[in-house]
Amino acid sequence: MSLRFDAPSSLQYFATLVQSDEQLPLMEAAICIAQDEFPELDIQAVLADIDQMQMRLTRHLAGVHTPLQRLKVVNHFFFGEMGFGGNVNNYYAPENSYIPVVLATRRGIPVSLALVWLELAQAAGLQAAGISFPGHFLLKVGLPEGQVVMDPLTGTSFSAQELAQRLEPFGLGRGRREDSIPLGLHLQAATPRDILERLLRNLKEIYFAQSQWALLTATLDRLIVLLPEDWAEYRDRGAVLAEQGRTREAVADWETYLEHAGDRPDAGLIANRLAVLRG
Repeated sequence: MSLRFDAPSSLQYFATLVQSDEQLPLMEAAICIAQDEFPELDIQAVLADIDQMQMRLTRHLAGVHTPLQRLKVVNHFFFGEMGFGGNVNNYYAPENSYIPVVLATRRGIPVSLALVWLELAQAAGLQAAGISFPGHFLLKVGLPEGQVVMDPLTGTSFSAQELAQRLEPFGLGRGRREDSIPLGLHLQAATPRDILERLLRNLKEIYFAQSQWALLTATLDRLIVLLPEDWAEYRDRGAVLAEQGRTREAVADWETYLEHAGDRPDAGLIANRLAVLRG
């Protein structure tokens, strides 16, 4: 009798990685997202490339002891020697959110560059984290001298006043409203799940704008696996499935949404569209 073991799909593999917040392997899960575009991607090979980069950085850190000096070495290595930076010529390309492509081209968007930078910071022993700042993902590093908040596109650091000014276009700046949230609350460390959500939502916007329905569906599949109680994602996936003529699946998603929608203002609209699909 022969035994057959089927390899898990990319989505199933992603689900095993993100099923628990305890020790969630952020980089591995982020790399896995690129399998929607590159099904034959070797995730372990990409992780090995990152290990090689970390070892290369470690040689630069020999004899460098203070956290501030180590931060300077990491930034020089990342932005200078390795040449990482923002893809200003094609900022909205989906490849900017794919870690393997970012590693190959040295170009990305704030959240993808931050992911790579954080791997190097970890190897350098720095206390670093990502920040889901409105409009632009940021990095922060805790030093004995104080906290440094940086732009992952350039390594530029921001003062408290500059950060407050960056909030103003969102109606969140200091003095704009009586109920404004203190700046410090906008600088909380993003969890691995937060970072993966931001990466996937970037792809969701891009694929919707480009009408790439298959890739948009795959991205929504991952968002629902990552955030199983974010019912709006079921609504959105239902709409995309309906666009592709996948009626039975669209009906199931909209039924799930309406079951949990409560008094959301679009519940009536979705109920009407569901009735049409059931036809």
